[in-house]
Amino acid sequence: MTEPSGETAPEAVEPAAEELREGAAGAPAAPGPEAAEEPPTSEEPEAAEEPATTEEPGAGEVPGTAEQPGAGEVPGTGEEPTTSEEPGVGEESATGDEAGAAQEAGAGAQGGDAGASGGDTPELSDAQAELAAQRELRARIEARKAEKSGPLTSGAKLSGTAADLLAAVRAVEGGSASGSTLYEAPEPAPRRPAAETAPAMTVRPPAPERPAAPAPGTTAAVREVLAEGGAPEALAEQVAAALGEGAAAVLREDPWQLLAVAGVRPEQADGFARALLGPACGPGDPRRTVALTVWLLERAALQGHTALEIQAVRAGLAGHAVPDPEEAVETAVSEAAVLVFQEEETAEEPDGDEDAEEEASAPEQEPAAPVLLGLDRYALAEESLADGLARLVRTATADTWEGGELERAVGAHGLVLHTGGEASRAEPVALAAAARERGLRTLVAVHAGDGRRAAGLDAVTVADLLSGAAGPGRDEEGALALDLLVVLDAPQLDVEAGAMLVESLPDGCRLVLSGDPEVLGAPGAGRVFADVLAARVCPRIASRVPDPGPLGELVSGIGVGELNQVEAPGKEVVIVPVRDAGEAVHRTVQLVADSVPRAIGVPSEQTQVVTVGHGGSAGTRALNAALKQRLNPGPGRFGGYDIGDRVAYAPAPGHTVTGTVLSADTDGLRLRCGDDELLVPRERVDAALRHGWALTAHQAAGARWPAVVVVLPGDAAGGLSRPWVYTAFGRAERHLSVVHGVDQALARAVAEGVAPERTTRLRPLLEALLAVGGEE
Repeated sequence: MTEPSGETAPEAVEPAAEELREGAAGAPAAPGPEAAEEPPTSEEPEAAEEPATTEEPGAGEVPGTAEQPGAGEVPGTGEEPTTSEEPGVGEESATGDEAGAAQEAGAGAQGGDAGASGGDTPELSDAQAELAAQRELRARIEARKAEKSGPLTSGAKLSGTAADLLAAVRAVEGGSASGSTLYEAPEPAPRRPAAETAPAMTVRPPAPERPAAPAPGTTAAVREVLAEGGAPEALAEQVAAALGEGAAAVLREDPWQLLAVAGVRPEQADGFARALLGPACGPGDPRRTVALTVWLLERAALQGHTALEIQAVRAGLAGHAVPDPEEAVETAVSEAAVLVFQEEETAEEPDGDEDAEEEASAPEQEPAAPVLLGLDRYALAEESLADGLARLVRTATADTWEGGELERAVGAHGLVLHTGGEASRAEPVALAAAARERGLRTLVAVHAGDGRRAAGLDAVTVADLLSGAAGPGRDEEGALALDLLVVLDAPQLDVEAGAMLVESLPDGCRLVLSGDPEVLGAPGAGRVFADVLAARVCPRIASRVPDPGPLGELVSGIGVGELNQVEAPGKEVVIVPVRDAGEAVHRTVQLVADSVPRAIGVPSEQTQVVTVGHGGSAGTRALNAALKQRLNPGPGRFGGYDIGDRVAYAPAPGHTVTGTVLSADTDGLRLRCGDDELLVPRERVDAALRHGWALTAHQAAGARWPAVVVVLPGDAAGGLSRPWVYTAFGRAERHLSVVHGVDQALARAVAEGVAPERTTRLRPLLEALLAVGGEE
């Protein structure tokens, strides 16, 4: 997958010390064009005679608030999905064209207007007309099926839950069943008893993640087809892995299946199809429209959506020159490439003719629920997660636990939510310790490996727990031997990881999801923590423990939309104003390599840089290049890396591990990540590894460092939002330096920069299964 490109900014000329002191410490309340706008908070940590080539933290000021319109949300990446109006500075690991196409679909999803589709009665609402159009759509599909020589076998290979879900979806489409059938589920039968004794905790060395390589013959055949169509032969292995053993035949029959490879854009697939099929293909080719429909939903998943409104998908198809978007959606649904959903409606039937006339003349009180399109992988994950959470709620045995509010709630319920800032993490950790004293098999799981420092040495990451690299043993049915699982950083759970986690818990196990609802959402599709909170189907315990010190005061204010001035006598918070991106890169290198270690006492290896995106003149690429040149210069002899380089490794999409390169051999690069060592196979180095002195806020979520330098160059203003600022500033434990070049955009983002909503189905599923009115 490609990412927005960005050039490394040239170093800026260092201003004179007198100018720095005048611009930083003596900035007036009214902002100037090249100075910070807010009152100062700290003095320089070194004497005024410090040479101009060494910038110290403290030469700045804490930003203030501003009453101006908000900025947009930070762009997403393949691992960190969000939306953005400026893909050049975003965290989206996709090309500008990909980001634009995804944004087309995503924008429609936020406020899609269900249009009428040929209703006969003028009084029909848009929603009613949409449902009528769906029935007409189903009739046309059935007519086309009847004309074919054989029955349509789409979905014939599905079984179990997948087959049941597909059958229910088709029933809703045809009008033979209501949308409520998708949410109705029988009471779960007791699945398995909890193990009587707790096996010893096992910590297994993580196995190298080597995906099964396609057969050489398959790759060779795919390479031949790619060459015939003028596509890069280097894609052969990816195509073979995505399409399976018959990849060559599939690709020759349907060239648009090339879109299944990450990073391939529709225009590239079109060119490949024209080379293979000649004039036989066109923009309305059903193979093209089906592949594009799936592609749009996959791009939306990168932004966090598990489904999209049907109007948004149609708009996205129209943007790619599909002549009849409505028919294209029909075809994709009829071939089971996508699924259609609609929330349950509870409209009452009129009693008589008079009531019917009044009903017809009365204005529509509430619009019908939008029709959604989604991919089966996310639909099944949300269904499984909802069913699993309902199972835990229903099978837990209520008990009376003595202790605080959180302990009492966990004793009485199978599912409990806990919210709060960084300091509140001590509460669920203490809960886990108390549960162990009661003899319960208890485990604490965190999002990032760095988060284990606060949770305790026996905590494991969610990724390691799911992979089996760490955690308790499993029984013969695959259930974890646990009585209580506490998940910290729960907002970082995407729907697929959440479904796998809940499905692994035995009946009667208690689950505590704990996290800060103000941080950036999960890098994958879905918003598990936010949806469960909004569903109000279990106790929600809000922590009253405040985050301490000037950093805690600053971050807490950001959480409620206020960028407050804070007193920082120990230089806990300093602002370094800059004029352009080049100067931002230069000052960042000075802070990490010299100023923070000498003035604050935090070494360079414990200082993390956080910026808005990978691309741009002060994105992670430019900053990592400059930091490597200063901190660990070298030719990059091992695939672009040298021994001692600081790196960020993504063993799975959305999960980033930071570490240092220890050695290299024929197998790949060996890294030191905290207390662990792991191997990055050589074939995965290019795709899964990057330098890690600078990270995006999504990559840094769930981890904390003694010192953090947040870089905000001028071209990053469009990528700021309140959750982004809250997450980035909250990564610092002792010291925060802000390289500030966005003027009032920072205050606007904190005041009004709300993150866009993700379109998901988990909340209504939970409400239908556990409609209890919520418990506080």
